[in-house]
Amino acid sequence: MSTAIWALQDVDPTKPGNPVINMSIFVVFVAVTMFIVIKGGGGKNRSGEVFFAGGRGFSGAQNGLAISGDYLSAASFLGIVGAIATAGYDGFLYSIGFLVAWIVALLLVAELMRNTGKFTMADVLAFRLRARPVRVAAAITTLAVTFFYLLAQMAGAGGLVSLLLGLADEGLQSVVIAVVGVLMIIYVLIGGMKGTTWVQMIKAVLLIAGAAVTTVWVLALNGFDLSELLGNVVANTQGFMVEQGHAADAMINPGLKYGGSNWAKLDFISLGLALVLGTAGLPHVLMRFYTVPTAKEARKSVVWAIWLIGLFYVFTLVLGYAAAYMFAPSTWAKGSGVPGGSNAAAPLVAAMLGGPWMLGIMAAVAFATILAVVAGLTITAATSFSHDIYTNVIKKGQVNPGAEVRVAKVTVVVIGLVAVVGGIAAKDQNVAFLVSLAFAVAASANLPTIVYSLYWRRFTTRGALWSMYGGLVSALVIIVFSPVVSGSETAMIPGADFAFIPLSNPGLVSIPIGFLLGIIGTFVGRNDDDPAREAEMDVRALTGLGAEKAVAH
Repeated sequence: MSTAIWALQDVDPTKPGNPVINMSIFVVFVAVTMFIVIKGGGGKNRSGEVFFAGGRGFSGAQNGLAISGDYLSAASFLGIVGAIATAGYDGFLYSIGFLVAWIVALLLVAELMRNTGKFTMADVLAFRLRARPVRVAAAITTLAVTFFYLLAQMAGAGGLVSLLLGLADEGLQSVVIAVVGVLMIIYVLIGGMKGTTWVQMIKAVLLIAGAAVTTVWVLALNGFDLSELLGNVVANTQGFMVEQGHAADAMINPGLKYGGSNWAKLDFISLGLALVLGTAGLPHVLMRFYTVPTAKEARKSVVWAIWLIGLFYVFTLVLGYAAAYMFAPSTWAKGSGVPGGSNAAAPLVAAMLGGPWMLGIMAAVAFATILAVVAGLTITAATSFSHDIYTNVIKKGQVNPGAEVRVAKVTVVVIGLVAVVGGIAAKDQNVAFLVSLAFAVAASANLPTIVYSLYWRRFTTRGALWSMYGGLVSALVIIVFSPVVSGSETAMIPGADFAFIPLSNPGLVSIPIGFLLGIIGTFVGRNDDDPAREAEMDVRALTGLGAEKAVAH
């Protein structure tokens, strides 16, 4: 092996690097991030304002960095790079969809949500609709979206740590996922929103910087010529592609994954709808708009996030094709012995470039990414249950802030345990694909109600409930009876086959159902909502007048 700085290393993808070096770097990163959590939030989370919204003290630039940290999850780093390594051009569609979605979030919801809410999405709905039923519905949809998102992060974490330790045994990978769940619970209990936000910011800088260095390194190997890299990808994959019945250059052209049958093409449209519309309905992203003091800072947050996220997704294109160029296509198949499968593509590229030290650093950054995102998701779900169900439905608003925070912390533990069980079941799925399911549920159950509440004065409580429950149920039914759960090699229930719906993503069906049911529910029955509240919400949403006051309705 050449000792030149740009030479590729000798890497066994089933046992890359040195487990001692890998885990030493990993432990250091965990210790540093835990210190940040303790300093950032420890001992300061007695009030809901601090635990749920970080005291609303972050600037637009800081919150934009935190949003990018929240958004650049295991799906963005591990999942998309793995998807490009296996599906080429079609895998990059995840990056495009995830990025374009921020335009929808910026133009439709960011400022208006900040002006009309307090802690959660349900605050916006409860402002002008009947509070108790919509809070219950919003909490249920929030928990469903969070659950699917957590599946992806836990699956990514299990594969990543298993890769660091060289663990191909599925039982040991399950233990790893359980350990990740415990760490996640500790992060949230100690840090709250403030501590996890600081971790998000630092992690975003590390992740983007690490991806930038790796991308430049890959391009240097190919003479800083993207065409040369793509040529190397074709040379490395053409034999495998021809064996599979595809064109020799299938990796760099559209259609490898979504260009076969008509159902595959419909699946692509479904995926695109879910990715583009889902971000504006993601509870943990919407909650970030409440951590800044003004609507202006909320807008600035999204602009910062768009630039940072867009830059990172350019890097994923190079890293994904680098994995396709450096490793045999069979490396990513189930049963190849590579812990994490295609989700391990990005760390393995780092190992090929810089050996065990580079692998350890990039894997540790990826793990910090997962921990931070999981903490953000968990605190969102806990906030929704504590603030919407316990405080405003069960206690009817008559509860002290300390009790609200205590209930949230108990909820964190419960959610953590559920996430561990789900992550073990989903560990063979590509994490970008798993996140696309969360986006589909968010776009089906949350987005229609948010848009109608903000822009349609005629919209009623009945319309909101029909939209949320109808969108959620239709999405879940399609997922349960799709190849995701049974009937495929990577299904969550191996050996079972009750997949009579060929769509892998429910968005094509469930998103229109959510929007349609909101309209039908509004026109069925009488409108008993408060016109004065509707008018007040219009004024607040568009001007920000009174946005600093707590939502009492």
